[in-house]
Amino acid sequence: MESHAGSALQKHVLLWFIIVAQCSPALGCGAHYEYVIEEFCLTKFRLDMQELGQSQWCSWEDTVKFYEALTNCTHLLAMNMSCYWPNQMVDAFFIQVHRHYFHDCSVSGRRLRDPPNRILGPFIVVPILVTFLMTALVVWRSKRSEGIV
Repeated sequence: MESHAGSALQKHVLLWFIIVAQCSPALGCGAHYEYVIEEFCLTKFRLDMQELGQSQWCSWEDTVKFYEALTNCTHLLAMNMSCYWPNQMVDAFFIQVHRHYFHDCSVSGRRLRDPPNRILGPFIVVPILVTFLMTALVVWRSKRSEGIV
């Protein structure tokens, strides 16, 4: 029941800010826009990411729908508040989102980790075996050529 009341309050606050922004376009891209995207868009994104779980944050397949919803939310609010999009405020907003949620992710979107032992093992064992075989071959060949003049 509390979450429904909180959601209704958020919608009411959002509607109020949009109406105020429509009445005075000069206020639309200032602190009001920043407040609305953080309270409305970022709150939903945080809930979605918490539900997903931190272990999945670097999985683009799992986070793309939440990220797209966040992007669309900031865009729709900017259009309703007569702001340009993207703008410096949106850039700073997304930099903060990336610093918090995606700072441990690689460029490919996957968390870097060692490969499994079944893959890593041959890359370790084969060079060691080749080194032993080459050493044995050199020793065997050097002993065999001693008798030949």
